[in-house]
Amino acid sequence: MSSSVTVLGTGGTIASTAGEDGATPQKSGEDLVASVPAIDDYAEIAVEQVLQTPSYDMDTDGMATIAREAIDAAEEGTGGVVVTHGTDTIEESAYYLDLVLDLDIPVLFTGAQRRPDEVSPDGPANLLCAIRAASHDFFAGAGGGYVAFDEEIHAAREVTKTHTSALDTFDSPGACPVAEFSHAGLRTHREPGSRSASIDALETTRAVAMVTSGAGVSGAGVRRALDVGIDGIVLEGTGLGNVTGPIGESVAEAIDQGVPVVITSRCVGGAVAPVYGGAGGGETLRSQGVIDGGDLPAHKARLELVLALEAVGDDIDAVRTVFES
Repeated sequence: MSSSVTVLGTGGTIASTAGEDGATPQKSGEDLVASVPAIDDYAEIAVEQVLQTPSYDMDTDGMATIAREAIDAAEEGTGGVVVTHGTDTIEESAYYLDLVLDLDIPVLFTGAQRRPDEVSPDGPANLLCAIRAASHDFFAGAGGGYVAFDEEIHAAREVTKTHTSALDTFDSPGACPVAEFSHAGLRTHREPGSRSASIDALETTRAVAMVTSGAGVSGAGVRRALDVGIDGIVLEGTGLGNVTGPIGESVAEAIDQGVPVVITSRCVGGAVAPVYGGAGGGETLRSQGVIDGGDLPAHKARLELVLALEAVGDDIDAVRTVFES
């Protein structure tokens, strides 16, 4: 077992309590650690309050702040980092850190679906799960970003929230948890470590728009993004990565203007593939120079695109290389 774990508090449901204007984060990281029985049996805990925000308001500045704190903790010799975070965007923050960090200690994100002031809050159990994983020999020296929730530890690149309120909301479509806890201890399924190629950027000022295709959707979303001088566009296509004809026609304009465009699918599993022709078909998009987003969902592809633009600049082929890696 690792001798120390650093907990970074950032807000979210796990730290929220009800108020007249709705629930907001009120409890500190110290409060959350104090709510977990026997937590000191697993590691020596250090706590830093980094942010205090609902995760639906998390941005890349906040993610970069969390990343810097994780780097500092690693340099101070901690055996692992646990980040308490809201579940709305927890998978995005975990993936961001998985992309920008190259540490040999695990960084585990955890949170809650039920607030501390609700019946049977799940925050303490989830925090204990993350602490146990961060201090376990299985993850020692492996690095990587994870989400620890409902006794399962998922890799940051693959994990996604599947239900608005269920306690077992997190899953890895097309994969499985890296490990899970039971009464018998840790059961391992896959090797620990990052599933992402590191990008040489920590902060970003780049702006990337997301445009979702669906029956009858026009190309107005892409054109509006171009009008405001967007740096890149991620398309959430249908099926294998197709969009409506009007979106496809507007994408051609974006490529002509040197704006990188990444195609993803709104399907929860599988990867995009250029098969169909027509103005919005995947093969047409590929021939125009659209970048293949693989099996990434649009919200994670957006984070990779903003970081790639920061690291390699506006050259579409250079950005494509980042995604192909």
